[in-house]
Amino acid sequence: MDATALVIIDMQQGLLADRLPDDYAAVLQRLQLLYQAAHQAQRPVIFVCHEAPDSVLAYQSAGWQLVEGLQLSQGDLLVRKTTPDSFLRTDLHQLLQQRQINRLVIAGYASEFCVDTTVRSAAAHGYAIDLVADSHTTHDKPHLAAASIRAHHNATLAAVRSFGVPIRPVPAAEVVFVG
Repeated sequence: MDATALVIIDMQQGLLADRLPDDYAAVLQRLQLLYQAAHQAQRPVIFVCHEAPDSVLAYQSAGWQLVEGLQLSQGDLLVRKTTPDSFLRTDLHQLLQQRQINRLVIAGYASEFCVDTTVRSAAAHGYAIDLVADSHTTHDKPHLAAASIRAHHNATLAAVRSFGVPIRPVPAAEVVFVG
């Protein structure tokens, strides 16, 4: 049986406060619903926060904090990272192994950087993944609109089969937390 955890990546003030992605309000609302569903199912919630010294993302600075509308509650886990990979030089894999988690529900910011890299790394670590297709976001780029970036990653990551575990893009309304 699958044991699931919710992983919310980089939803931090310093990354999102100055300029919000077009779909930000809807993504935040879906993240809040996913958070509530994970708690109701008594499944772990893991917030991953990026940090960089001497920057807006300095550890525990105002920019490092979660965006308004998301907060750590008792029992939630926090993973600090310094690269786009939430597993590299962090305790994420150990935390998941201790809780016998084998399936991750992944959402957050930014689709083409930390979300993409973490999904691929999670698959390389053997975790089945539900990428919450409508609950990861990014900003428009000069070369591509954010909606196209999200669609590209939903399609591309779902096509990756070489890790031997499923990567499924799933709308938030269809996510089921089991454990």
